[in-house]
Amino acid sequence: MQGYLLGLDIGSSSVKATLVDVVTGTRATSAQSPAEEMEMITLNPGWAEQDPETWWHHVVICIKECLAKAGAAGDQVKAIGIAYQMHGLVCIDKAGNPVRSSIIWCDSRAVKIGEEAFAALGEDFCLKHFLNAPGNFTASKLKWVKENEPAVYDRIHKIMLPGDYIAFKLSGEATTTDTGLSEGIFWDYQEGTIATALLNQYGIDAGLLADSKPVFSIQAVISAKAAAQTGLKAGTPISYRAGDQPNNAFSLNVLNPGETAATAGTSGVIYSVTENNTFDKKSRVNAFLHVNNKANQKRNGILLCVNGTGILNSWLRKNIKSTEAISYNQMNELASGIRVGADGLQMLPFGNGAERILENKVINASWHGLDFNRHTQAHVFRAAQEGIVFALRYGFDILQSMGLQSQVIRAGHANMFLSPVFRHAFVNTTGARLELYDTDGAMGAALGAGVGAAIYSNFKQAFTGLKLLHNELPDSRQQEQYEMVYQKWKSILAQELTKL
Repeated sequence: MQGYLLGLDIGSSSVKATLVDVVTGTRATSAQSPAEEMEMITLNPGWAEQDPETWWHHVVICIKECLAKAGAAGDQVKAIGIAYQMHGLVCIDKAGNPVRSSIIWCDSRAVKIGEEAFAALGEDFCLKHFLNAPGNFTASKLKWVKENEPAVYDRIHKIMLPGDYIAFKLSGEATTTDTGLSEGIFWDYQEGTIATALLNQYGIDAGLLADSKPVFSIQAVISAKAAAQTGLKAGTPISYRAGDQPNNAFSLNVLNPGETAATAGTSGVIYSVTENNTFDKKSRVNAFLHVNNKANQKRNGILLCVNGTGILNSWLRKNIKSTEAISYNQMNELASGIRVGADGLQMLPFGNGAERILENKVINASWHGLDFNRHTQAHVFRAAQEGIVFALRYGFDILQSMGLQSQVIRAGHANMFLSPVFRHAFVNTTGARLELYDTDGAMGAALGAGVGAAIYSNFKQAFTGLKLLHNELPDSRQQEQYEMVYQKWKSILAQELTKL
């Protein structure tokens, strides 16, 4: 079949879109909007919101730009896939309008609500049925709205995740997926259905949840209204949808037990696939249904997340300036001129809300060992990148303790993995081989759409165009050096945690 597949990636920093050539499975063109990071609404410490209509605005821009760049008509797009920032809460009224801003993934306000539900339902019950504590996930955020904004809550007709909302804007149909329900802690793994025990605990009507569709399926079609707004053809199928981390794993062909993917965008994630209902007793890492989970073939994704990753690098670029603005490439070059360990400067990168690997504690970012006579801008950049890697290693050790032994980690050649310093620190701190591929979330969503619309008969066919760009191996001598620095970093973290 000739034509294109369209993938959308709804991030918290930007929206990205990619057109993939159906025949070759390779990228035809891409677009991103806005050029700089989207604004987060932070009315109180630990809060993070975004306007869902802002996402839609940038989706329309990206779709039109992709079509224009490719010189393609709307009817040449054969299917659409959507990836999106996980755990966000979007609430719409009967007219389909958001009743408030979306409470997004890095918002910490519902931590206490989740902790209270964990205690009330019982830790053993929650871990067996949800594989997680209710925590600061979507269900707990909805309970916060119910408690604190009752007038707003009363107007809610349906609640959705960010990707569900974009599918709604494209189709007019309110739908979700079982994978999406699991990421909101709306899923009971033992029963294989909606988590009614948690809904009852929170006093939430299951009717507020959107209807669930299979991840790979014709979930909805482009409406006439959306076609007029975007240039797409009415009736074009939306045939894939997944949260950004399960989708990132899919984009890297990480589908089987023992396979592992990573990202280092605004947040940093290591995501391993297992066939078991595995959980961490402290819920420092979290389990969700993977995109290819089936009733007769269990596939769960175990996710560790460090909120303060690319957002730290972005903060440094904006706030540490010379006579002119500095680029990420310049930051990486400066960092590469500093020795491992940044001459004693250490950084804890936890400045983006509650961190799950720290049991939902908020300790904020901090510098340690700063010497005004020795340390320079370059040391700061090096220490920041190493601090992010060390935080990932801290979570990686939790995965290892759960029996998820990862010898190879796959990632897209993007974001912080573009930095040689970051890559070098990553492989020598984790001890795993790193494979970088020419892919990203939007491209993965496009390929997923091809599978969901049966344009590709299987996963193998979908990934014929996936290209390995870089292979990086750990070095035993460097591993010893990084291990010494990491252990010092870990002791600093332990000291900071005792202060809480």
